[in-house]
Amino acid sequence: MAAWEPRRGETLLSRGPVEFATGMAAPVSGMRWFRDPERRDIQHELPDWPEGPSYALRSRADRNARGTARRAGVVSHSLVALTAGILGAVGSPFGEPRIRGKSEDPENEVDDFPVMWAPEGGVARTLPWQADPARRPENVRTHLIVTDARLVLVGFPDDDTSRDEALWDVGRSSIARAERRKFSKGHRDFTITFTDGSWCRLHSYNENAVNRILRHASSTFVPSDQLTPPQRNAIDTYVAERAQSGAVYPHGIVTRRPSGNLLFEGWSESAEPVNGIAGGTMHLMSPEGGQPTLQPGDLD
Repeated sequence: MAAWEPRRGETLLSRGPVEFATGMAAPVSGMRWFRDPERRDIQHELPDWPEGPSYALRSRADRNARGTARRAGVVSHSLVALTAGILGAVGSPFGEPRIRGKSEDPENEVDDFPVMWAPEGGVARTLPWQADPARRPENVRTHLIVTDARLVLVGFPDDDTSRDEALWDVGRSSIARAERRKFSKGHRDFTITFTDGSWCRLHSYNENAVNRILRHASSTFVPSDQLTPPQRNAIDTYVAERAQSGAVYPHGIVTRRPSGNLLFEGWSESAEPVNGIAGGTMHLMSPEGGQPTLQPGDLD
């Protein structure tokens, strides 16, 4: 095995750690399910998947008992946790905030927590079992790779990306959208929805990886030969200005954002693909190549 590389003519856009997400709300904390549209558990139907744990929603009595046990802890620890909770929304000094706000999708985040939602034959059913933290060996990690042609999941042991094994891939034409799910640890859960309506919910501990996945997974690329003269001029001017300070970006892509604005991203040979393309730059412009009005979704 060796480190994964794109095919000839394929452009690597990002790479970062992902795995199936884990429930955070009290009834589903620490759990996940694999469902069909009738909400049946389908994990036993997934081909070549090893046996995994079977979870059950926590009853109110279970949750109350867990809460009582927590409250019985050392007073000083409780005070620290309380202070962290109060400060969480504005940045806690005690680590990541546990406060996540109100769920936007309680049916799938509080009352249940599917990380795979797929009818028979759905693309999401083809995802590999190695992305499940409860099934894979403890020393195995999985990364999601995004290129201009497809998404790829690779696995490797012992944090050694030179021993990549390609586990799954899907063409970009099968991807409908990628969306962040804020009701999650660090706001780093996201869903990828496929054109057949199936979807998966993934998590990454790397914020940079999430940002790049969301920016690229379902973007519309604009080939250089389809740029208008004003658009090309805007990009050339921007790159030339960066070059004056020694920043050279010989590689670049242009994507059309949901608002219609165009986003140019450039990167250098020194980019580090393991944790996403680093050392890059971004320039947002209007469809005419001028100063844009920033809209939701333009940069993520």
